Order: sequence, then structure tokens, then C-alpha cells
Amino acid sequence: MTTDLAETLPLVQRLALSYAPRAARSNALALLALDQRLAAILRSGGEPAIAQIKLAWWRERLAESPSRWPEGEPLLALLRDFPGGTVPLVDIVDGWEMLLTERLDQTAIAEFANGRASGWQALGGDGAGRAARNWAMADLWLNLPEGEEATNVRATLDAEWNRVRLPRQARPLQVLHALAGRALRRDAGELLDGPGAMFTAMRVGIIGR
Repeated sequence: MTTDLAETLPLVQRLALSYAPRAARSNALALLALDQRLAAILRSGGEPAIAQIKLAWWRERLAESPSRWPEGEPLLALLRDFPGGTVPLVDIVDGWEMLLTERLDQTAIAEFANGRASGWQALGGDGAGRAARNWAMADLWLNLPEGEEATNVRATLDAEWNRVRLPRQARPLQVLHALAGRALRRDAGELLDGPGAMFTAMRVGIIGR
């Protein structure tokens, strides 16, 4: 089941996940898979109202007791034992919903980043939250067309970027943060843009910096 969920992740996230300690892998996978599931709702296009309905379904599930969850959903099954419960993860849904606003201004960017980072913060504290916020904004910047919104995201990133050192259980996030920083420095179009990115992921994945 967890193998199937891992296969739903983008290559860069599967690579980062491969460096997770065994004891921390399921929690990291749960966060990345939930993030990816919500991203897919927005990528599917169509009416914003339909996306909001789908996001609302996840918001309601995460806010209620796992005893009420439907059977047969692998991601929900993995989330049942998430440390501290899933209520804090509702903020991830709210963060993704900000991309449905008509204009992605500084307030919307901040709420998106804070929401998307909330799961990592719940799992690893403020340092993980800052790293996840940086990664979330960098990922957004890489996927926006050139224009005012991308400029706003990049300006926020340049002002708020943090160098962080995370505990080993957050190693996948450390890898993603390092790749995001590299992409920003090089003005690259993606996190994995060649052998140099792979080397960065391997180095940070093994030694943490």
C-alpha cells in the first residue's frame, strides 16, 4: 500500500523520500502523498467550485475522528496514526485552496505557504515549518508562468529564505529544501535539472547538509 502511494509522488519527492530513516518514512510519505493529492485536485482544471468541493471532502475527513473515515482509501489508512492527529493537517487543504483566489497577492502567497507547511511543522517543529514554507513557495514559483504572480512569489522567497538544519527524521524535507535553494540560486526551471541536482540530493540525503 505504501509503495503504491510513493509511486504517486513526483520523481523529486520520491528521491527525497528515499533518504528518510525507516522509522520516519511513513509520516513523511503521508505528508507528501496528501500534498500531492491536493495538488492534483487543482491541476485537474475545470470549475473552481468543483475543486472546492473536492478540497472540502478532504477538509472534513481530516477534521473528524479517523473512526468515521471510509475504508479502502490508502492515504487515509496511512494518516490514521499520524502523530498528534490529523486536525492540524486541515491547514494544508486551506493553503492549497488559496490558489483558487482570483489574484495571488502577498497575503494569498503567505497563507498558501503557511498552510502547505503546517504538516511538517506539526511533525518537526518551527525549523521544519520554515523549511517547508521555503520549499512550498519555491515549488509554486517554479510552476507559475512569468508574470506578476511569479514575481511576487520570488520576491517573498528572496526576503524570507532560511538556511536550516533539520533532525534526521526530517531528512526528506532537508533534501527538498536544499534542491529548492539550488534552483533559486541557479534560476533553474525545476528542482532536478541535471547531475548537479542529483549530487546535491545525495549529499544532503546522506550527511544532512
